[in-house]
Amino acid sequence: MRKFTGSELLVASHNTGKIEEIAHLLEPFGITVRAASEFGLDEPEETETTFVGNARIKAHHAAKATGLPALADDSGLSVDALDGDPGVYTADWAETGEGRDFVMAMGKVHDALLTRGAKQPWSAKFCCTLVLAWPDGHDNVFPGEVHGTISWPPRGRNGHGYDPIFIANGHSITFGEMDRWEKNKMSHRADAFEKLTSALGA
Repeated sequence: MRKFTGSELLVASHNTGKIEEIAHLLEPFGITVRAASEFGLDEPEETETTFVGNARIKAHHAAKATGLPALADDSGLSVDALDGDPGVYTADWAETGEGRDFVMAMGKVHDALLTRGAKQPWSAKFCCTLVLAWPDGHDNVFPGEVHGTISWPPRGRNGHGYDPIFIANGHSITFGEMDRWEKNKMSHRADAFEKLTSALGA
C-alpha cells in the first residue's frame, strides 16, 4: 500500500459538512485539508453503480486536474427492506431540480418502507468508501460501515443528510441528535478513516 507523506490533502468534494468532518478526522495527523472549491474543480458525473466506483471517479478526476493526491468518498444509506436502496443513489433521492431536500428524501425512505409493508425494526447501514488517488493513477481503497435502524419521525438538527432518521446499534438517539464530533468517532466515515490511517505517514 502506498503511503501518503504530505502535509496537505485535496478533498474532492463540494459538501461543506463532509469536508469539515474529514478535516477534523485528519487533524491529529497534522494534515491540512484543501477543498475542491479552492481549485475551481467541477463535479464529475458519477456513472458507476458502486460506492468504490464513484469514489474512484471523483478522486482520480481531482488528482489529474490538480496534480495533487486527492481523497474522495462516496457514501450513502442502505436499507435492508428496500433491497439496499437508496444506496449509491442516496443523494439523488434528495434532488428536487433546484437543489437537494433531505427532508423530502427521508420521507421517501419512510414511504417506501410503508409501501412494502416492511416490519420494524427497519435495519439499515451507512456505507462509506474512501479512495486516495495520486496523479499517476495509483489509488488505495478504504471501505467503512456503521449498522443501525431507521427511526421515524426524524429527530435532531445535527449532522447532515439522513442523520435524523438513523440510530446506530447500541445507541438510543439518532445521528441527528448526537453531537457531530461524537458521531465522527463511530460513524461509517470514521470506520473508513481508521483503515486510511495505515496509509498516512511513513
